[in-house]
Amino acid sequence: MSYDVEKPDEEWRAELTPAEYAVLRQAGTEPAFVGEYTDTKTQGVYSCRACGAELFTSGEKFESHCGWPSFFDPKDTDAVELIADRSHGMVRTEVRCARCGSHLGHVFEGEGYPTPTDQRYCINSISLRLAPEAG
Repeated sequence: MSYDVEKPDEEWRAELTPAEYAVLRQAGTEPAFVGEYTDTKTQGVYSCRACGAELFTSGEKFESHCGWPSFFDPKDTDAVELIADRSHGMVRTEVRCARCGSHLGHVFEGEGYPTPTDQRYCINSISLRLAPEAG
């Protein structure tokens, strides 16, 4: 897979904190209910913490009470890449930044949330950076 933003591993390690690196570049997961954006209601755009690509907006964010920020749709269809993930004895769909390939979280379907898409993009706060709307 080739991405618009590609860097050697040493460069990612130098640019990201160890915790950011573990999630974004090694597909780790931050602990539930500790992420800075889990309960954020601020209006704005959520971008990839690794490359700055715009991924989600506050308009698609909803309360799922799962412990991580949840969105029912990405900002643009091509902003994220969906990959089959069969790790940890489960079949899930991994969500990555389409620009740099960084791990963002997973998307789940059919959970019954009252959202337009019946999808829940369960995204690590540490994978995102929120740019609040000017106002």
